[in-house]
Amino acid sequence: MPWQECSKVDERLRFVARLMEGEKMAVLCREFDISRKTGHKIFNRYRECGLEGLTDRSRRPYRQANRLPFQIEALIVQLRKEHPTWGAPKIREKIRRRHSEISLPAISTVHAVLDRNNLVNQDARKPRYHAQGTSLSRPTRPNDLWCADYKGEFQLADKRYCYPLTITDSVSAT
Repeated sequence: MPWQECSKVDERLRFVARLMEGEKMAVLCREFDISRKTGHKIFNRYRECGLEGLTDRSRRPYRQANRLPFQIEALIVQLRKEHPTWGAPKIREKIRRRHSEISLPAISTVHAVLDRNNLVNQDARKPRYHAQGTSLSRPTRPNDLWCADYKGEFQLADKRYCYPLTITDSVSAT
């Protein structure tokens, strides 16, 4: 027997039709293998919108949570152009002091606006610290150079931990 193809809208329409004939919600939801919450959602959309309510809706959000209103973005850009040495924390603080009624963006958001508008000076970043070690030495006499090595920990038979530390004299060890 070949598979019968049906669309989601057809299945939802069958569900609603049987519900309107008087069948119980819980029984129908079990038969259609959907939760009761989904069953009520389908039925309520049908009552509100008719057949149009049975089609899939867009999952695109109504608004972007991380998107600032263009007025605030323009204010950030304007402040930066007026004061080219100011960074994101200072610009945010100035907005807070001048416009207390505005919900403040995060410092990272202000920085993202500046970066998006090519107002971040890449050369102004502080150089990162790179640790430099000392050069190896070759001791010639005993006790000129000592080496210590922590071996980690392990548990002894009596459930106590042992923390072995090896200390050697560099000349005498060879």
